[in-house]
Amino acid sequence: MSLVNLAHVCSHLQNAARARLGMTSIPYSKLHLALSVGLLKEGFISSVTTGDHSTPDPEYTPPTQTTISTKRLWLGLKYYENEPVMSKLALVSKPKQRIWLGYQELRQIGLGKDAGYVKGVEMGECIFVSTDRGVMELREAVKKMTGGQVLCRVR
Repeated sequence: MSLVNLAHVCSHLQNAARARLGMTSIPYSKLHLALSVGLLKEGFISSVTTGDHSTPDPEYTPPTQTTISTKRLWLGLKYYENEPVMSKLALVSKPKQRIWLGYQELRQIGLGKDAGYVKGVEMGECIFVSTDRGVMELREAVKKMTGGQVLCRVR
């Protein structure tokens, strides 16, 4: 898992939302796909499709070994009253300082309290965690009683 690439994706999505783009594309990887599906599930984006550098595919085609370098994820951005739904996307774990939290610390963050270097979650905010069961939102990780690496927070 490359946090450098995830940092680029976070800043790209934040800039695309500020520029009021309808759709944008990010490089295809398992981590980016899991984060995109999480953003879709939480209501921050409207759609996730695959495609190449120029256009999205009309229907999903899984990448093969020969097409993985040209595959991209196309994300539909959402707006409410002319403001982006996803106003801020920030990396929590950095490439040189990865933050791993257990179930109890994640529970504290979910209650709005600080735990270590991570501030408590606010209203309308989501934190995504990479666990041994995949990438999931903070509340889902607490419900499944699992800890992991805190990836990013979305407002």
